Amino acid sequence: MDIISSSLNEIIASTKMAGQVFGYVWFFILPPVFYFLFKTLWMYHVQEAFWASASWVVLEIIPPKNIEKSPKPMESLFVGFAGVEKSFNTLEEFVEGGFPDYMSFEMVSDQGSVHFYVRSMKKYRHLIEAHLYAQYPDVEIVEVPDYVDNVPKLVPNSQWDLWGTDIAMTRDHDAYPIRTYPSYEESVSGTMIDPLAGLIEVMGKLGPGQHSWLQWVISPASPKWNSTVGKMLVERLKGKEKKKVGILDTMWKDLLEVFGSIFKYLSAPVEFEGEKKKDEQPLDTRLSPMERDVLKAVETNLGKIQFSTKGRFIYLGRRENYDKSLGVSAFWGALKQFGDDNLNGFKPDGDSKTFANYIFKVSRLRYRQRKLFRRYKNRSRDGVTTVLSSEELATIYHLPDMNVMAPSISRVEAKRGGAPSNLPIE
Repeated sequence: MDIISSSLNEIIASTKMAGQVFGYVWFFILPPVFYFLFKTLWMYHVQEAFWASASWVVLEIIPPKNIEKSPKPMESLFVGFAGVEKSFNTLEEFVEGGFPDYMSFEMVSDQGSVHFYVRSMKKYRHLIEAHLYAQYPDVEIVEVPDYVDNVPKLVPNSQWDLWGTDIAMTRDHDAYPIRTYPSYEESVSGTMIDPLAGLIEVMGKLGPGQHSWLQWVISPASPKWNSTVGKMLVERLKGKEKKKVGILDTMWKDLLEVFGSIFKYLSAPVEFEGEKKKDEQPLDTRLSPMERDVLKAVETNLGKIQFSTKGRFIYLGRRENYDKSLGVSAFWGALKQFGDDNLNGFKPDGDSKTFANYIFKVSRLRYRQRKLFRRYKNRSRDGVTTVLSSEELATIYHLPDMNVMAPSISRVEAKRGGAPSNLPIE
C-alpha cells in the first residue's frame, strides 16, 4: 500500500508541476494550435458556401456515328477551359471562399451502356458547346439529370456493394507524361488506334444492376507550375540540378577533395584542365538513348497547358451480380494501356482505396466506401491530385471514332443538316 500511495503522490505532484509549467507557456502553445484549427474549419465553411451558390449542369455528349478524327480535336475544349484560370486576392480567398472553377469529365457504364458526361457550372455551358460543335458538327449535347441519383443515396447497404479509389500516378513527378495518343498510331499503315477502345469495351461488358463510374475533375493549373516544378525536373534530368549545400558540407567536401587529389596524383597521371568531366559533356554524349527520349517527352509535355486533375473510379452494383474481376480488375487492366514504364502511368491510390485490415475491418471498410461515394457525388477534389496536360486529358477523355465498334456506346444516328436555302421568308 505504501508503494501504491507513494506512486499516486508522485503522479499528482508531476501533474501539478506540469500544470504550473503550462500556466507559464500556454500563450505560446495554444494560439498556433487554435489558429490552424480555426483556419481549417473556416475555409471549409466559406468554400462550401461559395460552391453552394453556384449553379451546376450535367451535359451528356452523344458522339456522331461517323467520327474519323484522332483525339487531338478534343484538346481545343481543354485549352478553351484554361482561359477561366484566375488568381484570387486575400479577401476573395479567405472571406468569400473563392478558389478556381473546375469541370468534371466523366465516362459512365450504366448496366453496360456507356455514356459521356460533362458536369460544369452553367456559365460554361456555351463554352463547352462552342468548342465541341466546332470540332464535331454532328455531335449532340443534351442536358440530363445527374446519373448519381439513379442509385441509392447510401451505398454500400444490404443490397448494394461498392469498390473505388482515387487515381494516382506511378512516378514521383507529374511532369512525366503518360502514353498519349500520338504513340497509338500504327507505323506501317498510319492508322490511329483509339486509346479508349479497350476501356469502353470493358465498361460495356457490365451486366444488369452493375455500374462503373470514372471521373476526371480538372481546373487550370497555375502557369508558374511549368516554370518552377516542371523546370526543376528538366534540370534534374539534364544533370544540372542545383542542390543546397551547407557551409560545413562544403568545407568537408573541399578537405576530402584536397587530400584525395594528393594521393590520386601520386599514382595516376595528372588530369589536365582541358579534359571535360562527365557533367560538362554534351547531352547527346552524356545521356543514354532512353534518357534522351524521356527528357524529350517531358519537355514536350511541359510545352502544353497543364491542369490540376482529380481522377476517381467507382464500381458499384447489386450484390447478386457483383463481379470485381470484371468491374475492377478488367478496368485497371484497360487503364494500364496509358502507362509507360519509362515515363508515367495510373495506379490506385492506397490512401483512398476501399479496403481495411486488422481491427474493425467491417466498420472501417464501410466508412471508406461511403466517404469515397460521397466525394464522387460531390465531385470533390479532396485527396490526391495530379497535373495532366491538355494532350494527356484528350487521350483519356475524347469522343471515340467510328472504328470503336462497341455496341454499348450511344451514338447520333442522323447527321445535322442546315435549313434549305429556298425557304420562304415572311
